[in-house]
Amino acid sequence: MLRALLRASHLSAFEDLPSLVARHAGEAGLHGARIYVVDIQELVLREATGQGLDAGTGGQELRVDATLAGRVFRSAQSHSAVVDGRTQHWLPVLDGTSRLGVLRVETEHEPDDQTRATMEDLASLLGMLLVAKGHNSDSYARLTRVSPMTVSAEMQWTLMPPRTFANKRVTIAAAMEPAYATAGDAFDYALADDTAHLAVFDAMGHDTSAGLTANLAMATCRNQRRQGNSLTEARDAIEATLLEQFARSRYTTAVLADLGLESGMLTWLNCGHHPPVLIRGRRWTTHLTCRPTHPMGTDLGLPATLCREQLEPGDQLLLYTDGIIEARDATGHEFGRDRFVDFVIRHQADGLAAPETLRRLVRAVLDHHDGHLNDDATVLLCEWHGGTQAASPLTGVSPHRAAGGPAS
Repeated sequence: MLRALLRASHLSAFEDLPSLVARHAGEAGLHGARIYVVDIQELVLREATGQGLDAGTGGQELRVDATLAGRVFRSAQSHSAVVDGRTQHWLPVLDGTSRLGVLRVETEHEPDDQTRATMEDLASLLGMLLVAKGHNSDSYARLTRVSPMTVSAEMQWTLMPPRTFANKRVTIAAAMEPAYATAGDAFDYALADDTAHLAVFDAMGHDTSAGLTANLAMATCRNQRRQGNSLTEARDAIEATLLEQFARSRYTTAVLADLGLESGMLTWLNCGHHPPVLIRGRRWTTHLTCRPTHPMGTDLGLPATLCREQLEPGDQLLLYTDGIIEARDATGHEFGRDRFVDFVIRHQADGLAAPETLRRLVRAVLDHHDGHLNDDATVLLCEWHGGTQAASPLTGVSPHRAAGGPAS
C-alpha cells in the first residue's frame, strides 16, 4: 500500500491526495480514509476533499477544542472509537513534530499490531505528502484559511519556518498573531552542525511597510548566517540593509541568538528588544540581562554586546514581542510578563507539548484583548534537552529536571 501510494504521488497534486489515500488505504483494509488539515490559527480541522471549498461536497469542519479529532491534534496521540459497528481510528498527521492535521480511517474489527503499524505508517507518509504537495498549492492555502489575509501577513507566513521542530537535543515552537493581519513581527530558527540559530524581530508600525522591514531584516539575517558570519556581523548587515532601503525612517528591534546544541552555551545579542526569559526546573524564571544595542535601522552608533549564558538540560528560553505582554483587557490591564511566563510554566507542568502550550497561550492573549489584537504578538520557545541525551520531542519533556537559578 505505502509503496503504491508513494509511487502514485509523484505525478499528483494536492487535490489528488484524498482519492489516492482513500483508494490505496482501502486496498489494505483501512476504509473510509479522510484527511483533515488544521487552519493557520489552529482552531478548526477542515476536510480535504479534492473538490475545493465551494463544490458542495460536504467536507467537514471540526473544532480543535471540542471534538475527538481535535483531541488527537492537540495531543498528537491516536484515538479510536466504535461508530455504527465499525472502529474509527483518528491519527495525528505530522511533519516531523509540526502538527498538520489528522487522518481518519475505519476497520471492521479491532486491528492487530500489524494493522496499527500500517495506519501509523500511512499517517507518517501523508504528512510528507502534504508538505510536498501543499507547498505549491493554492488549494491547500485556501483550506487552511478561514478569513481573508493581508498582503503583509502573506509575506510573513511565506517566509516563516515551520512553527515546530524537535530532535533529541532541542525543541523549538513558535506562535504568531494576528494570523491573518500580522505585519511587523517575525520569528526564525535554523540548525547548522551543532548550533541552533534563533531570532525574533519586531518592526516599527503595523502596516505593509512594517512587514517589508521585518522581511528584509530576516532575509538579511539568513543571508549572513548561511555565509557563516557572526551575530554581530549579521546585526551590522541588517542595519546597513534597512538604512539603504528606508534611510532611518524604519527600524526593527530584535534578539539574535545562537545555542550550542552540544554544550548548551547560549550566545545572544539584544537590539533594543525585550530580554529573553529563562525557565529552569519548570518553575524558576529570570530575565537574561544583556546591554542592548540600538534598534536596527536607527544608526545610533551604540556598540553591540555579545552576552553568554550556560544553559542546563531542561532549560527553556522564551523570546517574545511586546504584543504578548501588552495586550490589554477592557479595563486597561495588561496581560503582563508574569502572567505570560506563569501560563507557560503551568501548562508545561500539566504535560502539554510546547506547541500546544503556545496555541493555548495565544488564545488566552486574544481572549484577554476581547478577541482582537492591535499589535502583533509573537513568542518563540526553545528547550535544550542536553548534548546527546535522548528526549521526548512531542512532549518537549527532557530527561533532566534542573534545579536552582541560572548564572548571574
